[in-house]
Amino acid sequence: MSGNGGTRVVVAMSGGVDSSVAAALLVEQGYEVIGIMLRLWAEEGTDMTGAPNANRCCAPEAVTDARAIAQMLGIPFYDIHAEAVFKKQVVDSWIDGYARAITPNPCFNCNRSIRFGFLKQRALALGASYLATGHYARVDRAGDDTPYRLLKGRDDKKDQSYVLHVLGQEDLAHAMFPCGNYVKSEIRSLAHKFGLPTAERAESQDLCFLTQGDYRGFLSRQAPEISTPGPVLNQRGEQIGTHEGLPYYTVGQRKGLQVMQKITTAEPMYVLRLDRARNAVIAGPASELGSRRVLVQMAHYCSGRIPEGAIQCTAKVRYKAREATGTLEPQANGSLVFQFDEPQRDATPGQGLVAYFGDEVIGGGVITAVS
Repeated sequence: MSGNGGTRVVVAMSGGVDSSVAAALLVEQGYEVIGIMLRLWAEEGTDMTGAPNANRCCAPEAVTDARAIAQMLGIPFYDIHAEAVFKKQVVDSWIDGYARAITPNPCFNCNRSIRFGFLKQRALALGASYLATGHYARVDRAGDDTPYRLLKGRDDKKDQSYVLHVLGQEDLAHAMFPCGNYVKSEIRSLAHKFGLPTAERAESQDLCFLTQGDYRGFLSRQAPEISTPGPVLNQRGEQIGTHEGLPYYTVGQRKGLQVMQKITTAEPMYVLRLDRARNAVIAGPASELGSRRVLVQMAHYCSGRIPEGAIQCTAKVRYKAREATGTLEPQANGSLVFQFDEPQRDATPGQGLVAYFGDEVIGGGVITAVS
C-alpha cells in the first residue's frame, strides 16, 4: 500500500470489469475510495425479453454487482439519479443531431456533461480530489508549470482517448484512469486476482440507452417526425432510388439503399452525403467516396492553448477509424481545418475528428463539412 491515505477518489462504477478493477486498484494503492453509480435515462416500456427497460450502465443486475463489489472492497457506495440531465444533455442532443441530418456521437456529450460535468461536481462536493473511471486512457504532467496531457491507453485495441478528447485542463487535473496502463487481458487477470465477480463479464457494444434493438427503432419511437422518405440522387442530381429517412443513413453505408438498377450500373452504390435541404441521400460508387479536407467546429484543445500555427500530426474521424497523417490548421473563428494526406472514406458530419501527436491527444471537435 502506498502513501495515498487521506486522498479521496470517487470511482464511477457501472458493474463492469473495468470500473470494478479501477476501484480495486485504487483501494490497493491506499486511496480513500467512494463508489458512485449514476442512474441514467431509459425509454419507458419493456425490452425484447419483456423486462422493464433499463439503461445498460445502471440495469438492476449492474447495480447489484457494483454494490456487491463495493462491499467486497470495503468502500461506500451510492447511486445517484441523473435521468433528467442525461436525457437532456445526451439523448435529446443525439436525436437533434439526426434531425439535422448528421451522424452524432453521444459519448462526447456524456463525457463532457455527465461524467466530467454532473458526476465530477458531485465528487468534488464529497471532498474528493479525483474522479476515476474505467476508461483506457492516461493522464500525465511533466511539471507544475506544464499542462496536463491526455494520452492514449496502453492497449491500442481498447484505447478510449478519442471519446475523452473533450476534456480540458480542469477536468484532467481531477481525472484518474487506473486501467490506462494495462491491456484488457491484464485487467481480467487483475479481476480474478481481486476475486471480482465481473472478471469474465462480456462487454456491451451498443449505446447504453438503446434497449429494444438498434437506433433506427429508437428514433422511430422517440422522434418519428424526423424520418421522412425521400429520393436517392447521384452526383448529377438524377434520382436513382428512394430512402426511408435521412437518420437511417450515414456516409460510407451501402446496405439499405433502394437503388433502381435500371438507372445505375452494376457497380455497388454507397452513401456519399446527406442533403437535408432536399431530404435526399446522395449516393455513388466507392470511387467517389473519400475526403481530404475536413472542417471542424467547436475546436477544443486539451492543453487549453490554441496552436500558433499549422501542425503536422495524425487524426482519426471515427472511434474505430485508423489514424491518418495530415495537417491541422487552427482558424481565427475557433474552428479548425484538417487536411489529410490521403482521402478519408468515413469522414462524416456529426462525428468527431480527434488529432494526435504520438500518444498525446492534441484535441478535436465535431466535423461539420468535408470536401
